[in-house]
Amino acid sequence: MAKRFDTGTGPSQRQLRVGELMRHALSEVLSRGDIHDPVLAANVVTVPEVKMSPDLKIATCFIMPLGGKDAEAVIQALAQNKRYLRGELAHRTNLKFAPDLRFRVDKSFDEGSRIDRLLDSEVVRRDVGKPAGAADEDDQS
Repeated sequence: MAKRFDTGTGPSQRQLRVGELMRHALSEVLSRGDIHDPVLAANVVTVPEVKMSPDLKIATCFIMPLGGKDAEAVIQALAQNKRYLRGELAHRTNLKFAPDLRFRVDKSFDEGSRIDRLLDSEVVRRDVGKPAGAADEDDQS
C-alpha cells in the first residue's frame, strides 16, 4: 500500500509551478499590448500572483494597476477579453486544458502598507525598543 504524504492546506508543487507559468504568460501578453482595449492601453497592469485550483481548471489572477487607480475598470476590461486571453495563454503554455480565468484585485499591497504603518506606530516602537539601562549592561559584559 502506497503512503500518501500529508499535503496540508497549502497548494501543491504542481499548482505553484503552473500558477507561476500562467503568471509569466499573462504578464507577457499584457505587456506586449496585444489586447486592443482603451482601459488596458491606458493602464500598466501588474500580475503579482496566479492561484490555480487543485484540478488546474481555474486560474484566479490577482491584478493590480500601477498606482492602484482604476482597478475595477481594469478587472472589467480583462473579464471582457477573457476569451482572447485564455486562447493566448493556451498557446503559450503546454497544458492539457486551458484554465478558466478569473480576475481579482490584489489586496496584498494594501495589507503590506497596513502592516508597515502598524510597525511604525509609537506603541510598537515603545514595546520593541530596549530600555535605556539594557545597552549599558551589554557593553560591560
